[in-house]
Parts: sequence; C-alpha cells; structure tokens
Amino acid sequence: MKIKIKKLKEGAKLPTYHHPGDVGMDMYAMETFTIPPGGRHHFWHGFALEFPIGYVALVKDKGSTSNAGLHCLGGIFDAGYRGEYNTHLVNLSDEPYTVETGDKVGQLVIMPVEIVELEETHTLSESARGEGRFGSTGRK
Repeated sequence: MKIKIKKLKEGAKLPTYHHPGDVGMDMYAMETFTIPPGGRHHFWHGFALEFPIGYVALVKDKGSTSNAGLHCLGGIFDAGYRGEYNTHLVNLSDEPYTVETGDKVGQLVIMPVEIVELEETHTLSESARGEGRFGSTGRK
C-alpha cells in the first residue's frame, strides 16, 4: 500500500521502517526538550499524511522510551486529518528525560479499521463475561 506524505517543515525527518516486516515506523523529534517527572510535551514531526477511509494512523510507544518511563498519550489520526503529526509524551518516571533533536520518540502504525453503524437497542445478548470489569479474570 502506498500513502501520500507531505513534508511541512524544513529539516523534518520522515518516518522510517528499520527492519523488514516492522509494522511501526519510527518518528523523530525536531527539537531538544527535557520532560520533567510527571510532565508532558508534544513533539511535532513536520509532516502530514493522506490515506484512504477505512484506515487509521496510530502513534504508539517506542520500547526505548517506554523503558525510561515515557508513554504516548492519545495518538489516533483519522483518514480525513491533513494536519501535522505529533507524538504527545508523558514522563511517568521519577527522573527528567531529555529528548534530543533526531531521537526516535514514537512509532507510526497504519492499519485497517472497520467503520461501523451503531444501532441503539434496549437489550444486549448474554456473554460469558457479562458486565465483569477490572479483575474479572482474577489475580492468578
């Protein structure tokens, strides 16, 4: 599948796959920024995408940054969005974390999705789980 990508800013590094079969394309920081413990920051990437309806672009964690206590917030980009992509990171660790220009800060995954039609009803069918929430499968 080919999708269109438009560079919006000088110096933007476009997303890249690093290994055959990878599903996540690395996205790169365009600035140096230190995220304090409990802090968060949007890293803008300087590109926009165009892809068909029936697909979604997801921004997910990088293993290296998640091991350091960083986590991506949000990260769903719909097919109709034509604005600049970003990675919104929160620092869940007790230490500040410095992202340098050019560092990998997120992974971009393009995948098919089903566009559904909701049908309101007064009843739902029974299931094995029912209304079970947190801990519905037990601890062990």
